[in-house]
Amino acid sequence: MRRQLQTLVQRKFKVFLLLLLLLALLLHVTMDLALPSTRRLCSCDAKAPKALGTPTGSPVLASLEKLSLRILQDFSGSNGSLEKSSQLQGAGPEGKDGDVGIQNRHEDVSPAWAKGSKLAALFEHPLYNIPLPEVKDKDKLFVINPTEKFSLRSSGSDEWVSSSKAEMVLPTGKTAYDTYPTWLKFHVGINRYELYPRRDPLMPSLLQDLATMKIVSSVQKSGGTQLKLIMTFPNYGQALFKPMKQSRDQETPADFFYFSDFERHNAEIAAFHLDRILDFRRIPPVSGRLVNITKEIRDITTDKKLAKTFFISPAGNVCFYGECSYYCSTEHALCGKPDQLEGSMAALLPDKALAKRRSWRSPWRRSYHKSKKAEWELDPNYCTQVRRTPPYDSGHRLLDLIDMAVLDFLMGNMDRHHYETFEKFGNDTFLLHLDNGRGFGTHSRDEMSILAPLQQCCSIKKSTYLRLRLLATEPYRLSELLREALAADCLAPVLAEPHLQALDRRLGKVLAAVRHCLATAAQPHQVLVDDIGAWLWHGDGDVM
Repeated sequence: MRRQLQTLVQRKFKVFLLLLLLLALLLHVTMDLALPSTRRLCSCDAKAPKALGTPTGSPVLASLEKLSLRILQDFSGSNGSLEKSSQLQGAGPEGKDGDVGIQNRHEDVSPAWAKGSKLAALFEHPLYNIPLPEVKDKDKLFVINPTEKFSLRSSGSDEWVSSSKAEMVLPTGKTAYDTYPTWLKFHVGINRYELYPRRDPLMPSLLQDLATMKIVSSVQKSGGTQLKLIMTFPNYGQALFKPMKQSRDQETPADFFYFSDFERHNAEIAAFHLDRILDFRRIPPVSGRLVNITKEIRDITTDKKLAKTFFISPAGNVCFYGECSYYCSTEHALCGKPDQLEGSMAALLPDKALAKRRSWRSPWRRSYHKSKKAEWELDPNYCTQVRRTPPYDSGHRLLDLIDMAVLDFLMGNMDRHHYETFEKFGNDTFLLHLDNGRGFGTHSRDEMSILAPLQQCCSIKKSTYLRLRLLATEPYRLSELLREALAADCLAPVLAEPHLQALDRRLGKVLAAVRHCLATAAQPHQVLVDDIGAWLWHGDGDVM
């Protein structure tokens, strides 16, 4: 009887254990299915550097610039012999499926940092949702093989290779696009119509990388009148570092020539956000950063000329000055406190050897002479001559140049002597708004000559004009939008308050210039050139 009782208890205990195991399994499956997808993805965040192939503690290579170029050459089929093979491999159904990651970047997704803000409301406005033409392969800067995955060799060779040759690959189910570092995703997203999408979910991550990612190499950028550095990250991304040269509240003296002015790091940061608010999106992403001169420049530089210019100031601060045309001397040294230095970090565009760019001299370039004036300053009918000159005699190039003049006027930037375009797209593409360091130098003066292209040609894109009008209204006031955008930067406040207030004043002057053109024009449609279609436009200028 006792033995039968023991056997019965043992059987019940085993059944009880089995039920517990089944219950635990059921609970686990239920919780996994119930959790939102975003929450489940967060568990992978800590492994992201490994998934992207980010080396830890890797040695600095002597030829990092060439290596980053090789990465894009391996990834890309653009501008080279790989273009045909890439298009062929991506032409079938498999290529379409593999392109999911890239397509997702262009979905209508609001950045998390902008939700519940005036910026978010601005980007929801119809004027910021005008559809772009369909982006075809010929409109992409890089035509890639969408099925190709890339990773680092596990041997520690610091070499990016195709996943077909790599010893370490991503887990099954990840698309090839997921293997790309953030800077590379930015590069492959460039197309004929935009440098990056309006509501790019990639942007917060890219700005975060620029502000915080470990710097493994610092060398001086050749050329220019002032010192700039090229910083390299562990994932072979690169950024252009412009150090702080003057305080935010310091105005450029009225007696200074524009070409004698300092380049300002905070102007580069503010210009990027202003360009985005205007919906031009032609300035590469820029973030502020606090750099340790000792650990992140002096101790890791392979630039011997730069290394020779470091010294300790009488105040005990670490200083350096580099080599350049004008402002590289002990009198213009850059000093930390004691070794911390502010600066702007701008994401570099693809190497020119891979994505050629053409430099164009601006028709409204200044003379850069202390007494001589440029032709456009002497001839009020100068625009007639420009309209007859290629590439301004057709297409939207002249209107794009006027967009750039509006941006420069709002910033107070007089130093726009050249601009660039991607050669692959010919004349039918946007202008790159590069090198904005001489903006935001004055807030008490408005340099009306910067608006000469608008005033002399009396033409502007209808979409640009409507956005400018919108940014002059109370719900979308330009100064408040830029203040909010800059508040997210790690060097906030980026601009002194008078510079923000000057934006609203200058915006009023731009709109007044357009009104003057409309009042004097025989045909108003020649002033407001339709680039958006009738669906968004009423005759009185209201937006649907």
